Amino acid sequence: MYLDIAVITVAPIGLAIGKKAKYNKAAVLLAMIGGGKAGNIISPNPNTIAVSEAFKVDLTSMMMKNIIPAIVAVIVTVILAYLLSKRKGSEITAADLEQQNEKKLPSFIAAISGPVIVVILLALRPICNIAVDPLIALPIGGLVCALATGQIVNFREYAEFGLSKVIGVSVLLIGTGTIAGIIKASSMQIDVINLLEAFNMPAFVLAPIAGILMAGATASTTAGSTIASQTFSATLVNAGIPALSAGAMIHTGSTVIDSLPHGSFFHATGGAANISIKERLKLIPYEACIGLSSTAAAVILYLVGL
Repeated sequence: MYLDIAVITVAPIGLAIGKKAKYNKAAVLLAMIGGGKAGNIISPNPNTIAVSEAFKVDLTSMMMKNIIPAIVAVIVTVILAYLLSKRKGSEITAADLEQQNEKKLPSFIAAISGPVIVVILLALRPICNIAVDPLIALPIGGLVCALATGQIVNFREYAEFGLSKVIGVSVLLIGTGTIAGIIKASSMQIDVINLLEAFNMPAFVLAPIAGILMAGATASTTAGSTIASQTFSATLVNAGIPALSAGAMIHTGSTVIDSLPHGSFFHATGGAANISIKERLKLIPYEACIGLSSTAAAVILYLVGL
C-alpha cells in the first residue's frame, strides 16, 4: 500500500490514542510516518516490486533483506516520537477526531470485509502475477464493504466524501509524475556517476545516494525507488555489488527525503492529522533521520557481507 494512504487510513485511530495519551499532533504523526516507512521497505508494494524487477531478484528476498533496517527505523521512530511528545505542539482536540454514532456501527466482520478484499486483489500481483490496478481494487473494496454493512444506499455519498479527501493529492501526483518522467529522460544519472568518480567514492555509495536524490527530486518513495533502480541497476551490478544489497540500499535510501512539500505525501499526511503546514515542515528533519537510520543499516549489512 502507498505510504500516504496507510497514514490516512490509520490517522483517526492514531489521533484517538494520542489524545488519550496526551501526545501532541506532531508526535503522533511522526510515529505513524515512521512506522509506515519501516513497513514500506518490507511489504510487497509498488516500489518493492519495481526494485526487485529492476535488479531481477525475488520479491520475497528483497522484502526479507530489509527486515533489520525496518526494525532500526521503528526503534528510531519510537525514540524521536517520544522526544517530540515532550515538546510543545498542537494538542489533539475533539474536533480532530471523527465522531461516530455508536448505535449504527456495523459488525467487525462486515467492516473489515472491504479492506480484506482490497488486500487480496492487490496481493494477486506478487503471488499470482495477476496485476489489479488500485483504481479498480479500491472501489471494489468500498462497494463490497457498503454491501456488507447494509449502506449501499449511501454509496454515492461515501464515494463523494472519499474523493474530496484525495482530490488535492491526485492533482499533486500529476506534477510528481511529470517530474519523474523528466528525470528519467535526462542525463542526471550520468552526472551522479561522474560526481562520485570525481570524489573517488566507492561504487556502492551510488545505491543509497541514487535512492535519496531520486526520491527527493520526485518527493515520492515509489517514483524515487523506481527511477533509481531502473536507471542505476546495471551500473551497480556491473560494479560487482550484489543485486539484493544494491536494491535494498536504493529502497531504504528512497525513504530519507521523500516527504518534501512538492509531493503529495507531505500534504496528504499533514491533512490526515489536521496539522498546519508550518508544523508539518518541522517534521521533515525527523523523517529524514528515520530514513537515514534504515539506510545506514542497509549499508552496514552490505559492508559486513550479510
